[in-house]
Amino acid sequence: MGALRNVVIAFLVPLPSLAFYLVFLQGFLSSDPLPIWKWCADHPILLANLLFFINVDIIFWVISLLQKSTWLIDLYWTVIPVMLVHYYASHPYQRSDSKRSRTIVWLTWVWSIRLTHNYFRREGWAWGDREDWRFADLRKKLGGHWWWVSFFAVYVSQQAFLIGICLPMYAVHTSDIQWNTWDNVATFVCAVGIIIAYLADTQLHAFVKRNRIFRDLGVPVVPTLETGLWRYSRHPNYFGEQLWWWGLVIFGCNTGKRWTLIGSLLNSLCLAYSTVLVEERMMSQASRAKKYKLYKETTSVWVPWFKSAPRTENKST
Repeated sequence: MGALRNVVIAFLVPLPSLAFYLVFLQGFLSSDPLPIWKWCADHPILLANLLFFINVDIIFWVISLLQKSTWLIDLYWTVIPVMLVHYYASHPYQRSDSKRSRTIVWLTWVWSIRLTHNYFRREGWAWGDREDWRFADLRKKLGGHWWWVSFFAVYVSQQAFLIGICLPMYAVHTSDIQWNTWDNVATFVCAVGIIIAYLADTQLHAFVKRNRIFRDLGVPVVPTLETGLWRYSRHPNYFGEQLWWWGLVIFGCNTGKRWTLIGSLLNSLCLAYSTVLVEERMMSQASRAKKYKLYKETTSVWVPWFKSAPRTENKST
C-alpha cells in the first residue's frame, strides 16, 4: 500500500507546475494577454525559479514532513532537467538552432533514462523505501531541528543546483547561432559522460549484488571494487556525471553565454564535498578501512588514470 501511495504521489506532484505552464502558454498566446502572462514570458529564469520554489521547495518539503522521508527529491533529480529543457524549448520567446535544440533535448532524455534506471535498480525497483543516506544521517544528528533545516538543506539547495546546472539549456534556446564544431565537441563530451556513468554504475551494482550473495552464503565479501573502470578511478560514476554537465556547459558557452557555467561549477564543488563524505564513510567501516586506504593511495579520485605505487612508511631504527 505504501509503494502504491508513493507511485501516485510521484506522478501527481509535478501537476501544479505543468498546469500553470500550460495556462500561461494559452494565456500569453491569446489575442489580449494579461500582464501576468507578459511578465512570465519576459522572465523565463525567474518563472522557472518561482515554479521550483512552490512545487519543489514547499510541496516536496511538506510531503517529506508527512512521510518523514526526503526520497522524492532523489527521484526528481533525474526528472526536473527533462522538464526544464522542454520548458525552455517551448517558451514563447525561444529562438534556437533546431539541430542544437533537438540534440540537447534528446541527450537530456538519454541522461535521464540512464539515471532513473540506475536509481530504481539501486533501490530494488521500490518507490520511496529509503532516503539518501546523507540526509538520513543529518536527520539523526539534528533531531528536532531537522524539520526546518531540511527545507534549506534538501530543497532550497537543490533549487540552486538544478536550476544552475540547467542554465545551458536556457542558453541554447535563446540563441540561433548555427551549429558548429563546438557543438560536435559538446555532443561527444555529453555522450561519453553518459556512457562512462552507465558503465561505472552497472559495475558498482554488480559488485554490491555479488557481495550481497556472498553475505547470504556466509562467504567473506570483497571490501573494495577495483575492477573495470573502478580500477582506474575511485569514483568513475562521478566523473561520467561531471562530463555530462560540463558537456552542456560547452553548448551554453558556444552560444556566447559563458555565465551559464556557474551551475556546473557549483555542482562540481558540491560533488567534491560529497566525495569526501563517501570516502570518510568507507574509512569508518573496520572491514574496509585498511583495503580502502591502499586503494586511495594507488587510484585516481575522479579522472581515470593508471595505478600509482603505494606510499611506503619510513620506520626509524
